[in-house]
Amino acid sequence: MSDPLTLEGLNQKVSQVFGRLAIDKRRLPASQLNKRNVPAYVAEWVLDTLAPGEGAISPDELAKIQAWADRFIPRPDETKIIKNRLLNGDVVKVLTPVEVEVVLTRKVRERAAQLKLLGLSEIHIADGIVDQYPDLLKQGMWGVAELMETQEGIALTSFRPMQASVNLAIFQEKRKAFSLDEWRALLLTSIGYHPWAFDELEKTYLLCRLLPLVEKNLHLLELAPKGTGKSYLYENINPRVRLLSGGNVSPAVLFVNNASGQWGLLARFAVVVLDEVQTLKFEKPQEVVGGLKGFLANGRLTRGGLYETASDCSLVMLANIMLDSQQRPVLSPLVRELPSFLQETAFIDRLRGIVPGWKVGKLSGGSFAQGIGLKSDFFGDALLALREDVSADQYAARAIELKGSRLYKRNEDAVRMIASGLMKLQFPHGQVSPEEYEIYCVRPAVELRQLVWDQLYMLDAEYRQYDDVIEYELVGQE
Repeated sequence: MSDPLTLEGLNQKVSQVFGRLAIDKRRLPASQLNKRNVPAYVAEWVLDTLAPGEGAISPDELAKIQAWADRFIPRPDETKIIKNRLLNGDVVKVLTPVEVEVVLTRKVRERAAQLKLLGLSEIHIADGIVDQYPDLLKQGMWGVAELMETQEGIALTSFRPMQASVNLAIFQEKRKAFSLDEWRALLLTSIGYHPWAFDELEKTYLLCRLLPLVEKNLHLLELAPKGTGKSYLYENINPRVRLLSGGNVSPAVLFVNNASGQWGLLARFAVVVLDEVQTLKFEKPQEVVGGLKGFLANGRLTRGGLYETASDCSLVMLANIMLDSQQRPVLSPLVRELPSFLQETAFIDRLRGIVPGWKVGKLSGGSFAQGIGLKSDFFGDALLALREDVSADQYAARAIELKGSRLYKRNEDAVRMIASGLMKLQFPHGQVSPEEYEIYCVRPAVELRQLVWDQLYMLDAEYRQYDDVIEYELVGQE
């Protein structure tokens, strides 16, 4: 019989197995870097560079971190000061996200950096920097940028990115050192939660939030009341994840700008998250939902037939939901919480699953990580690298078959995809027993897809020609 899982024992094992790839998650809030408008994957990089270690941050370490932040992380009210320093001829170094646009007109042919947090655009950037860091041309990168005034105007002369190096084979190999309970606890700690604050089902629902990172084109809707941390993960996991919270959502933003030819977010990011969809302002909503239906169905992006491309981006929608005194959803069908144009069954059908976030308790002070987890930059990149590992997809295709006389193909596809993602998360080394696979991968996958199916069954009689309950059998497991 194995020893009970303890925080101290897990901390010791994580430090021993992962070494410098692990970090004490308590130190980030104590450093106060999370209050400086930088995501966790950047703040942890800064923290580990300046004050590596475990346990409480000492006053000297805190002073060092704050001095560095005051020097390199500009506050929102300091953008004019920085511009004035550049005007005076100073060399300025700042920690900031950088994106690069390529301008090709008859008169102008150049690369231009955009530093949106500083309100700076059309910044000259050396060709060598762009060639060295091609992600600057995609979703952009966080790093320390050196700026100065030159004859060509303001120029970005050097760039030191926050860059993780991921060897997926090593990540998968290190999984073998952990039991399943230990690994699930490590995953939750790595995304900022305290595993001991949640029961086993809640842990699974929280882990389901990671599915869009490890699977291409895995589209989810999460319904949960306020205060359950729906957006916290996506804001802090990886620069290839883009969270849209507030503002306008237009076809040009999501798909492509037909006037400029600039591809939208769904073409440039691995995961796009629409936060609090009830409060977002959608421009041309019918065109948005029409484009999304095509994209969710086949991974193709187009708009008016002018441009077309493939994308493996996963779309996540987060919506608040009203609960009764027993903490059960008030409205039925559940999708009544969405804007009316997103309640179309042809759109809902293309979502792989609904995460029942209302089954996760509201977060409290004791819900957040109190131990050692994987560094956010390394962890996020490892999850995205798992997208390219097809062994779990092949395992699901062999092992899962739906039962019944009136089967619906999209249900089977969705269950297999979600089960594959849960296997990648919990068993990245590929070693899983049939019992573990059913409990931790297949059953949750069926539950998430059944919630989608329930909405369709209630809303549209067309779907009632098929079986109302998704049943499965496991076959061909090795």
